[in-house]
Amino acid sequence: MYEQVSHSHLDRILDQLKPEIRKRDLRHFYTRLGANFYAIHSLFKQLYGRRDDFDDNLLRLVEVLAVNYIQRDDQFKRLDVMRERNHNWFLSQEWVGMALYANAFAGDLEGLGKRLGYLQELGVNLLHVMPIVKCPPGASDGGYAVSDYRNVDPQVGTLDDLRALSASLRHRGMLLTLDVVVNHVSDQHEWARRARDGEKRFQDYFYVFPNREIPDMFEESMPEVFPETSPGNFTWDEAMQQWVMTVFNDYQWDLNWSNPAVFAEMLDVLLFWANQGADILRLDAPAFLWKKIGTTCQNEHEAHLILQLLKDCCQVTAPGVLFIAEAIVAPVEIIKYFGEDAVIAKECEIAYNATFMALLWDAVATKNTRLLEQGIRNLPDKLNRATWLNYVRCHDDIGLGFDDADVIRAGYEPRSHRSFLVDYFTGEWEDSLARGQPFGRDEKSGDSRISGSLASLVGLEAALEREDEEAIRECIDLILLLHGMIMSFGGIPLLYYGDEIGMLNDFSFMDDEAKAHDTRWIHRPVIDWDKAERRHKPGTPEQRLFEGIRKMIAVRKNTPAFADFNNRELIETGNPHLFVFLRTDPFAQGEPVLVVGNFDVAPQSLNLGDLHYRSYLEFERLRDLYTGEAPALFKDQLVIPPHRFYWLAGR
Repeated sequence: MYEQVSHSHLDRILDQLKPEIRKRDLRHFYTRLGANFYAIHSLFKQLYGRRDDFDDNLLRLVEVLAVNYIQRDDQFKRLDVMRERNHNWFLSQEWVGMALYANAFAGDLEGLGKRLGYLQELGVNLLHVMPIVKCPPGASDGGYAVSDYRNVDPQVGTLDDLRALSASLRHRGMLLTLDVVVNHVSDQHEWARRARDGEKRFQDYFYVFPNREIPDMFEESMPEVFPETSPGNFTWDEAMQQWVMTVFNDYQWDLNWSNPAVFAEMLDVLLFWANQGADILRLDAPAFLWKKIGTTCQNEHEAHLILQLLKDCCQVTAPGVLFIAEAIVAPVEIIKYFGEDAVIAKECEIAYNATFMALLWDAVATKNTRLLEQGIRNLPDKLNRATWLNYVRCHDDIGLGFDDADVIRAGYEPRSHRSFLVDYFTGEWEDSLARGQPFGRDEKSGDSRISGSLASLVGLEAALEREDEEAIRECIDLILLLHGMIMSFGGIPLLYYGDEIGMLNDFSFMDDEAKAHDTRWIHRPVIDWDKAERRHKPGTPEQRLFEGIRKMIAVRKNTPAFADFNNRELIETGNPHLFVFLRTDPFAQGEPVLVVGNFDVAPQSLNLGDLHYRSYLEFERLRDLYTGEAPALFKDQLVIPPHRFYWLAGR
């Protein structure tokens, strides 16, 4: 009955569409809208059904969908149809990504287009271009304080440059990922400026209050994101004479998604960037979308309803476009961003596997895999038609948000263990070669996060300074081990620019007053192309890293077992230094692969006969897919060198 009501509602809405919309050929659009309208109407009603202007807002939503469909280029529409027919296309092992800043990597978008050959040489075919939209100078939060959602920062280029880059990527068979900041805008955004000018309509786009009564109620349960630089969650705005919710920085105003006008605006923004050629949209900070007094204002059920509604709407206008959830939250929460109470992904098809990233760094510091194994064992299975984004480093800090229960089961005391990790990676721990920096230190709790480039965090910077060839080799092996894990775990591996050639910490950010307080800029360097050229010089660290990762990517792309269909089985070995799991080919067309990683500084052994996988592995035919060589075996005993990994196949 409800479905009949919603479709009669749809008929009325279609009759009210503007004549310039109704006269267009929208047959394909109407088919998709009809298929998704029940879900769209239901979700929209759950979120906004109590409002008197519900019907007007629903009409506005359908108009946004129709206008963006009309504006969508025919080549993108054809791509949508192809991806609808092969809806698991992104679960393939063939995708390997890299995240980078266009200006730091190549000067601007035009320069980035000229550097695509470098990415192809490495094997990268999914490019995440970090935020490129306009932000106020000096208050940009690295591109996440948006002052104009629809224009590119002039220092990076123009919309035409972006469209040219998108076309070049498609020609090369590469995907484009772009950011959309969904939780907040800059206080210089037009919506914020008009709110300051007293326009009630735009004040309703934000959380504004005349006194501290309600803000103080929020503060009782809300944590602080940047306690060092932006304590509290509200900022007094002199021009407006009101308190504004600013969860991240005082110049970033949180959007009020309980207002359906905000939903329509942001849906329009998402579809705008889809129409510029984005294959994947990275949704920044979706965990914060819904605010409730008495909660942490993170991971609320309504935030998931918003994401489900955005996905259903996108399925109407641009069904070939995927969403990434940048939700850096606990494992029990992150899994929900694929879709609550769903079998297939109903919110975001891809989510950052921050848990795996942090657990890998724990194994680096402790030289054992107890917490890594415990944490992965408790990582919930992802949904069908969803996948992880696995990474070692990114533009952000390393958080240590492990589940305390897992830390205890691994044999540690949570607070002291986190303190050890911070000391280790900032070089305060005896014998540590790491050169990281603390970030976001909370003096109240003692918690801290960690900044630093991959090479500097594993000790390569210190080893190079000492000209210690053995230490250099060990650090290179460790970098390759970490990449070997993200390449084979299950999901899309995402490299971070510069890691493939061992870029070190960059302290030049200290010369910029707008950046000097934020240690994350230490690992956002301008790439050194002279250093990159050394990737062709045999024996250099750059060549060993670049060639090692390049080879790894090539092997991954030709290994069907590395596709992501929940075809991973964690294996308990009894050796606390090894991380071992089995990958099987979901289509039974290729060999199973036993992945073995040794995080210790000494060789380790593994008794393959104890693993009970003789039906999968014929030991006399065993080979390492990465090196192409037979591993060292004594009867059933496998020897794994320090900081090395194997991808073993053979039957």
